[in-house]
Amino acid sequence: MEHTDFSPRRPCYTLAVCLLGALSAFGQQTLDGPRVPSNFNLDLTTAARLRPQLIAQSVAATGRYAMGRLVFDRLIEQIRNPSTRKFAWELRIVDDDQLNAYSSPDGTIYVETGLAQLAGPSTGLWAAILSHEIAHVVRRDWARRYLYQKSLESGSAVSIVLGDPGLPSASWADSQTASGKLALFCRQLEVEADREGLMLMARAGYHPDFVPALHHLLHAQSSGKTATSLYAMHPCWEQRDRELSRAYSAAGIDFEHRWPEWYATPGGNPPVVIFAEPPTVRRTASREWEIEIPMHCENLVGAVEVVLRASAATDNVTGSERLNNQPGSDYELRQLTGCTSLRTTITFTLAESLDRSKPGPRWTDVYVLDPLGAVLTRAEVPKLPH
Repeated sequence: MEHTDFSPRRPCYTLAVCLLGALSAFGQQTLDGPRVPSNFNLDLTTAARLRPQLIAQSVAATGRYAMGRLVFDRLIEQIRNPSTRKFAWELRIVDDDQLNAYSSPDGTIYVETGLAQLAGPSTGLWAAILSHEIAHVVRRDWARRYLYQKSLESGSAVSIVLGDPGLPSASWADSQTASGKLALFCRQLEVEADREGLMLMARAGYHPDFVPALHHLLHAQSSGKTATSLYAMHPCWEQRDRELSRAYSAAGIDFEHRWPEWYATPGGNPPVVIFAEPPTVRRTASREWEIEIPMHCENLVGAVEVVLRASAATDNVTGSERLNNQPGSDYELRQLTGCTSLRTTITFTLAESLDRSKPGPRWTDVYVLDPLGAVLTRAEVPKLPH
């Protein structure tokens, strides 16, 4: 389910991969939030009250989802916090074809079938999904968010809405300042859970690069231009990449120290990860348009294909689908690259249409494909000026 945001415009497109939101998009520093008192158990009692309803709406992770259960069990074995013994760890599947996962404070993780099918047989993608949710539970982020929201309110009780943190409670004081602070705190929680999930993956034998690979797959599911919002409860995928750049490196170093033979790890070899920066558009002296896409590639052997697509081409392409492998049409331009340098720039040159009465294609998206045609990442093209 996509959580509704209470800002006047839609924030950065997010496919929720957690119960709560979280981290600042403005730097590596963290916000000082309230500590959870040792005797605070409202999160656990609320989870117990809602558990029958959530269990009835889900099934055990067996059959085609047994891979997720194996990864889940392995990650739980790596948790070092003895206080987590009070959690009733369980993985459940929600059959609604959505690209979400969320966690209950009692330790139950719910993965919706759209996301479970996206992970498929990949233990690394399962680990990226589950480690993040496990981190939320261990950190008691539901309680932290509740206590922080309560500290922002004045003189009114708070309604608890488990699993729907993007919606304000009925008693929420509609203050832009308070809303912005809560959203910033929630974005902080999100990326902090990412960071701890990365280290949990490294200990368990799943390469941390599966996290950006998952983020890029989810971003490829979205469509249309996105606008940032001060009230967004989740950071955009591009913001997560920026915030987590150091965490990716630190977790990668820890993984390499623990697991020198990558192919023999529970997650296998790391995935190809493409970090595509926002494309730039400029007019040349010969009255042509150039669209430049700076890229950085990790774990690439061989080449990837960069596809510039126009809005009149086939509608949304998902990460699990394949683009047509035909040469570029009027609505697609393609280039191969080995992405051998630290920063590779792909340039598409577009000739200006001679017949100005007939508008040309409106170029909107760049997709990067693996050798089998699967989408690795997507970037949005700025609108060409008139």
